[in-house]
Amino acid sequence: MKETALSGIDRIALMQTFVLIVEAGTLSAAALRLETSQPTVSRRLQSLERLLGVKLLQRTTHVMKLTDDGERCFAHAKALVEQWQAIEDDLQGAAEEPKGLLRVLVPHAFGQDQMIGPLQEYLQRYPKMRVEWMLSDRRPDFIAEGVDCAVHVGTVTDPSVVALLVAEIPRIVVAAPQLLASGLVIEHPAGLAELPWVALSTFYRQQVTLTSEQQETEHIAIHPQLLTDSLYALRNAMLAGMGAGIASSWAVKEDIEQGRLQHLCPEWHAAPLPIYLVYPYARFYPAKLRRFLEMMREVLPIIGGTQAPEK
Repeated sequence: MKETALSGIDRIALMQTFVLIVEAGTLSAAALRLETSQPTVSRRLQSLERLLGVKLLQRTTHVMKLTDDGERCFAHAKALVEQWQAIEDDLQGAAEEPKGLLRVLVPHAFGQDQMIGPLQEYLQRYPKMRVEWMLSDRRPDFIAEGVDCAVHVGTVTDPSVVALLVAEIPRIVVAAPQLLASGLVIEHPAGLAELPWVALSTFYRQQVTLTSEQQETEHIAIHPQLLTDSLYALRNAMLAGMGAGIASSWAVKEDIEQGRLQHLCPEWHAAPLPIYLVYPYARFYPAKLRRFLEMMREVLPIIGGTQAPEK
């Protein structure tokens, strides 16, 4: 075999860097995901190009584009990196302790309240792990942003991702006592129509549907004075007496117990919100992600304010 000045370079590492550059879209984004500097990433790219004897990327000030050779190299490199990771995982054993950085996108309210306990348990169980806990209700671009997985509340319509239904969040109608006439108790949805409303715009805007314990269904037209995409803003608006609203039961449980909010139509409920674990399709998933998914599938149906999905 012919020796070269590059013979001592870790070719797998060069391929991994190249795959990350392409997936992240820029050298700086790849450097962030690799937790290194942009010059280091640039040197690795140059080393790979010298090793292969071809130009892989065309770069200008604003554009980075794969060459024809780069397109072919990326396809091979992607498969090679996945195969190498699978070999490592198989030989090191399923009991390998996860280590490294896991990047998780979680709902803004749910992620900083109900999920902190499970997150703490994950980090205590796997002390070599670090987690970047990103609070947002949006859907991520997994590859470009380097997000390993997301916890998503609500329906998932993207067919290009894996979406595992793991739990549901019950929802109920509540309002501040000062919003109601003295002594008024609303037991049936028909009594809700005349109330002022605030609405969580992500899930309802002009109509709410409630179902009784006997599986009766009622549709109520509403004209909310406030629409918001924040569960915290919705709760605070209801506490201020701005209107009745439908909220996740976990978010208002303490307010009901303390008398700050009143549970209206207690034998009726809105459709529960599904909780999904969402991540991109791949032939190989690293131990850090597999262990996180396993734990979340166990704990999300039983943490406070959730329930197992209805069959």
